[in-house]
Amino acid sequence: MTVQDIRTFNRFYTNVIGALDYSRQLYAPYTLTESRVLYELAHSPRTDAADLRTELTLDAGYLSRILNKFEEDGLVERTPSARDPRRVHVTLTARGRETAALLAERANESVGALLASVPPADRPRLSEAMRTVREILSDGRAPRREDVVLRDPSPGDLGWIVQRNAALYASEFGWNADYEGLVARIVADFAEDHDPHLERVWIAELEGRPVGCVMCVRDEAPATARLRLLLVERDARGLGIGDRLVRAVIDFARGVGYRELVLWTNDVLASARRIYQRHGFVLVGEKPHRSFGKDLNGQDWRLDLHGTPG
Repeated sequence: MTVQDIRTFNRFYTNVIGALDYSRQLYAPYTLTESRVLYELAHSPRTDAADLRTELTLDAGYLSRILNKFEEDGLVERTPSARDPRRVHVTLTARGRETAALLAERANESVGALLASVPPADRPRLSEAMRTVREILSDGRAPRREDVVLRDPSPGDLGWIVQRNAALYASEFGWNADYEGLVARIVADFAEDHDPHLERVWIAELEGRPVGCVMCVRDEAPATARLRLLLVERDARGLGIGDRLVRAVIDFARGVGYRELVLWTNDVLASARRIYQRHGFVLVGEKPHRSFGKDLNGQDWRLDLHGTPG
């Protein structure tokens, strides 16, 4: 292979993407670069302006102008970082999340149009070829925290949540099908009736596959949200995915006006409990029970969203 071979392929692929109108029409009223910044704010753990600049290799002045435009449009809020007042923390507003989701939906539709032109019999071969390119050019590099993307669920992801919860908890804790039934009811209730402005699901994706999830739903108590179904696949642990998923729920719940965030778990889930404690949750009650074929100790945890730092 020569340099010219790679450049030829790059020109070919750029033309293919160009045929899908990756231009101002697709991202209107924002440019491709502005849309990429929105994407990073919606999916990246780096939300400081300095980190955004490094991640996207953007000129500081250019990024500042983009963020000024976003702030004028009501898409972001900028505040001094709690960790370092010299740094600027950038957060998407509810309108910013809606805009990022709209741009992502347009991009998905465009790529879907391209995929529709590929005969079904050729799609596995195309997928394997793309995976091969990633693996070779990454030089066997182990996954990094920044490789993980948090996104909204796609078709099939809610079913994945049920299947992986059932399989993982059966494997790790010996829970029976009663737990799968509980998860299925939770997911079905969300799918059939939820308020997208007040309730949300996140999927953690690594190298094109889901590796984690969490839900934020309304609780029966006034102004209270409930965190549910936090899960991280075994082979994806150690990348901070659980922390990011819990942080996403906290930021969302606080941003839409909930005053409290609650959750129910069991004391055998030690790793999850440590995550909750790191984010300020307080144990407010526990009770032994017989569920999922096991004797367990259930725990209720609570987080005061107005009494904890952002």
